[in-house]
Amino acid sequence: MGYASVSGLRAEQRGPVLALTLDRAEKRNAINDVMLDAMIGHLAAAGIDETVRVIRIDAEGPDFCAGSDLVANNAKSERKPRVGSTQRRLPNKANRLIPLMLETQVPIVAVVRGWAAGLGFHMALASDFCVAAEDARFWEPFMARGFTPDSGATWLLPRLIGPVRTRTLLMLGEEVSGSTAADWNIIHAACPADDLPHVAEKLVARLSEAPTVALGLTKWLLHSGNGLDLDRHLQNEAMALELSSRSDDFKEGLAAFNQRRNAKFQGR
Repeated sequence: MGYASVSGLRAEQRGPVLALTLDRAEKRNAINDVMLDAMIGHLAAAGIDETVRVIRIDAEGPDFCAGSDLVANNAKSERKPRVGSTQRRLPNKANRLIPLMLETQVPIVAVVRGWAAGLGFHMALASDFCVAAEDARFWEPFMARGFTPDSGATWLLPRLIGPVRTRTLLMLGEEVSGSTAADWNIIHAACPADDLPHVAEKLVARLSEAPTVALGLTKWLLHSGNGLDLDRHLQNEAMALELSSRSDDFKEGLAAFNQRRNAKFQGR
C-alpha cells in the first residue's frame, strides 16, 4: 500500500514502521480537515497492511499539536452553517479518528514535545504508548474557550486517571507537564527533551520486532474488555489465544524458548 503525504501531514513507511508527522509548525500543527482525513485513511489502511507493524505519530517544530484548527475548518463557506452542523460533522472527523486509533490492531506510539492541546492531547491518550519531553505541556482548552470537550476526552481521561483528576483537567482547565502526565499515568513515559528521539526510537523498534499478531490481539482485548462481564471477556481471551497460537511467531517463540535464545519474530 502507498501512504501519500498531504499538506500538513507527512507519511512515510520505513520498513515495518508507518511514520505520520504533523507538519504545520507555523500553526503549532493544528489539524485541519485535509490532515484529519489523511490520518484516518492511513490508519485504516495500516490496520490491514501486513507490512506495517507499528505506527509512529510525531510532529515537526517545537509543538506536537494545538488541537483542531477551528478557524480553517469553519472558513469553507461564507454562509452560517445549518443548526446541527457540528453534530453531523464530528462522526466523520475527530470522532472517527479516536476510535480508529483505539481499535486498530497495530500499536501506535505518539512522540510529544511542546504543546499537546485538545485533539492533540486526545491523540496522545488514544495511542498505545506516548513518550513526551518532561517540559511538554498537556492542556484541555475547552473551558477557556467556553465550549464542551470533544474527540473522546470525557471517555478517555476518567478511564486513565479517574474522575477527580479528570475534573482538574477538563473543568478547571489546568495544564500538566510531561513529567506530571507520566506521574499521573496519562502517558507511558517522560524524559529530557534531548533524549526524546532516542527513547521514542527504542520503543518503536521494540514494538516493530514484537510478535505482531499477539500484540494486536492483546490491544483488542484491552479495549474490548470495557463494559463486558468476565464470562464474555474470557471467551474473547480464548479466541485470541486460539488465533495467536496458530501464528508463525508463536512457533518461533516456542523454538527460541527450547533453544534458549532470543526469539526473532517476523510479525506473522
